[in-house]
Amino acid sequence: MLLAAASILTLNGAAAQEENSTQPGTALEAVIVEGGADEKGDGPVGGYVAKKSLAGTKTDTPVARTPQTVSVVAKEQMEDQQVQSVAEALRYTPGVFGEYRGASNLRDEIFVRGFSYVPKYLDGLFLGGDLSYAKIDPYLLERVELISGPASVLYGQANPGGIVNMVSKKPTDEPLRETEISIGTDGYLSGGFDFSDTFDDTLGFRIAATGLTRDLQEHFARQKSLAIAPSIAWSPDEGTSLTILGGYQYEPDAGYRNFLDAAGTLEPIPGFGYIPRDFFASDPEFERAERRQAWIGYEFRHELNDNITFRQNARYHRTDWLHHTLVYGYLSPDPVTGNNTILNRTASGGTDDWNQFTIDNQLEAKFSTGVADHTLLAGFDYQYRTRDYAWGYASAPPLDLTNPQYGGSGLGALVLPKDTWTDTTAHQAGVYLQDQVEIGNLNLLGGIRYDRARTEIDDLNATNSDQSYDGGAFTWRAGALYTFDNGIAPYVSYATSFEPALYSPPAGQSAFSPTTAEQFEVGVKYAPEGSGVLLTAAYYDLTQNDVVAATYPGPVYRQIGKIRNQGVELSARAEVTDNLSLIAGYSYIDSVVKESVDAGEVGKMPSRIPQHQASLWATYTVDSGALEGLTLGGGLRYIGTSWGNSGNTFKVGAVTLFDAMASYDFGVKSPDLKGLSLQVNVKNIGDERYVASCASAYACFYGEGRSIVATLKKQW
Repeated sequence: MLLAAASILTLNGAAAQEENSTQPGTALEAVIVEGGADEKGDGPVGGYVAKKSLAGTKTDTPVARTPQTVSVVAKEQMEDQQVQSVAEALRYTPGVFGEYRGASNLRDEIFVRGFSYVPKYLDGLFLGGDLSYAKIDPYLLERVELISGPASVLYGQANPGGIVNMVSKKPTDEPLRETEISIGTDGYLSGGFDFSDTFDDTLGFRIAATGLTRDLQEHFARQKSLAIAPSIAWSPDEGTSLTILGGYQYEPDAGYRNFLDAAGTLEPIPGFGYIPRDFFASDPEFERAERRQAWIGYEFRHELNDNITFRQNARYHRTDWLHHTLVYGYLSPDPVTGNNTILNRTASGGTDDWNQFTIDNQLEAKFSTGVADHTLLAGFDYQYRTRDYAWGYASAPPLDLTNPQYGGSGLGALVLPKDTWTDTTAHQAGVYLQDQVEIGNLNLLGGIRYDRARTEIDDLNATNSDQSYDGGAFTWRAGALYTFDNGIAPYVSYATSFEPALYSPPAGQSAFSPTTAEQFEVGVKYAPEGSGVLLTAAYYDLTQNDVVAATYPGPVYRQIGKIRNQGVELSARAEVTDNLSLIAGYSYIDSVVKESVDAGEVGKMPSRIPQHQASLWATYTVDSGALEGLTLGGGLRYIGTSWGNSGNTFKVGAVTLFDAMASYDFGVKSPDLKGLSLQVNVKNIGDERYVASCASAYACFYGEGRSIVATLKKQW
C-alpha cells in the first residue's frame, strides 16, 4: 500500500495439510475459539501453532503450504509473555529486531531481514509505515502475523523486509467473558475486559477494552493509555456475513524517546562514568507525548455460488499526535572540571495528524482444470491519505549530568515555531491477480500486480519546496512447494517490491524512479498431519535497488544506493504434548552496502542490525499431583553484536536476556473458583544493563531493565 505520505517526515528533514475450501456457515462460525481443523486464517489459534493465515495469500491457506516465510504469534503466546506492544510480541520471532530503541517504543518500529520500519497492517488493510505514529494495543488483537520479504504483489507499495499484519478480536459464536487486573513494579497498574456473545442466530457482538498506567525507565517519564474495540457480526444467511470493527485509543502519556551518546552508554565518560538508565534528558515542564486514534471499518463476504466468493474490507482511521521534547544534543566540557558533562539540548516538537481511508475488493474463484485445483484471486484496492504536519525547533538550556536541575527555565511557556509545515494528500490504487494451484502434493503460487500512486506535498511556509510524485510500478511473485507424505515440504519462491522515492533530485533532473527490491527464498517446512508442530528453515537473498541517499553539505540526494541482505532463519513452534509448548528460533544475516553516495559505506554493514539472534521459550503445565494447575514458563533472548555506525568503526556488544512466567489455575482445586487464575511475569530477570543498538556515536539506546507484573484473571 501507499507509504509515500509516510515518508514525508524524512523528506522534510525530521529525524493444516489440505487446501481449505469455503464452507457454508455464518460469520460467527468463522471465529471459533478452538483451533485445529476449524481454525480460520483470521481467527483464534488453539495454542501456539497457527495452522492457517490470510496474510500470505489473502486466502485461507495453511501456513505449511505457503511458499514463503509466514510467522504467526497467537493471543495465547502474547498473554503468556504479557506483551506490552506488537513489537514485543515479535521478539521471539526469527529475523525480527523489534526493539532497537530499547526501552522506548512509541511506534512499534520493527526491523525485518535487515530493513527498518516495516509497514503495519490491521486486518489486511494498511495502518502505518515508515514514521507513522499509528499503534494498536495488543490486548485488542487476536493474533500478530509477519510476512518476511517483499509483499508488494498483494499489498502494493511496501518495505522489502516484509509487513506486519495485526488481526482484531472479533465476535465468537460461543459466549466469552473475561476480566483482568495487573499490578507490577514501577507503579504498573492495568485492567481490561473482553466480552463476546450473540443476540440471536444471526447477530453477535464483542467488546474488548483495556487501560494502563505505569512509570517508565527514565525519571519523570510515564505511560497512560485507554483503548476500546467494539465489533458486531451479522450473518443473515450461510453465504453472507458483515463484521463491523471499531476502535478508540487515547494515550495522554504515550511514552518517551530520546537519544544518548556512545560515550556514557557503551563506554564511560572520563571523570564521570556511565549515564544512568533512568537519566531524563528532557524536562518535565516541557515533555509531552499525546496520541489519539479512532477507527471504523467493516469486512463483508458474500458467496455468489459454491465456487465464487466476493469480499470487501474497508476502514477509516485517524491518528492525532502531539510531541514536545528536549533532544539530547552533544556533550561539552564543564568549565570547572573540564569533564564532558554539560549536555546541550534542543527543544523539538509539534503535531502530526493523519486521516486515511483504505478499501480492498476481492473476488475468489475455486475451480479445477484436469488434475489441477485452482484458487484464483482478483483484487482492487485503493487508499487515500491526508497529513497535516507542523514541526519546529528552538534553543534550550543545557543540563549538568553531575547535578541535573529541572524546571524553572521558562520551558513550560515555550512555543515552538513551525519550521516545517506541510499538507500532504496521497492516493494509491492497485489491481492484482493471484493463482494458487494444487496438483496432488504440489502447490504452485503465482501473482502479478500494478500500482498507481500520486502524492502531493504543499509547503505551507511558502518556501517553494512543494513536492509531488506520480508514477506506477509492476510487481510479481512465483513460488512452488511440494509436501511429502511424511510432512516435509521444501519450497522455493521469488518476489519483488517497490517504494516511491520522494526526495528532491538535484536541480534540472527528473523525479527519482521508485526504489525496488527482489528476493529469492528457498526453504523447507515440516508439519506432520494431525500434529501441533511447525518447523521451518529458510535461506533468502534480498536486494534493494535505486536507494536514494544524501551527501552533505546540502543535503543533495542521488539515486545510486544498493543494499544486499542474505540470511538464514530457523523456527520451531510445537505443542510437544498437551502440557508442553515450545518456541525456538535463530537468524543470521549478512547485510552489505553495495553502492552508496558515501564511498566509505560501500562494503560495510548498516548499523543497528544484529548479525546473529536466537530465542527459546517454553511453558509446561502440571496436570496431576499437588501442583496440578500450575504452569511454568521461561525463555531466553540472544541479541548478537551489531555495528554502531555506517562506517563500521565501533560495535554494540551482544546480550542474553532471560524471561519467566508462572501461573496457577485456582479452579483445578476448587470448583467455586473455576476460571480464576493468577499469573506472574518477570522480564529481563537479571536486570541486565545493555545498549540495544546505536545508529551512530550520537544515537544509542538503553534496553529495558527488569520488570515484574502479576495478573489476576477471571473467565466465565
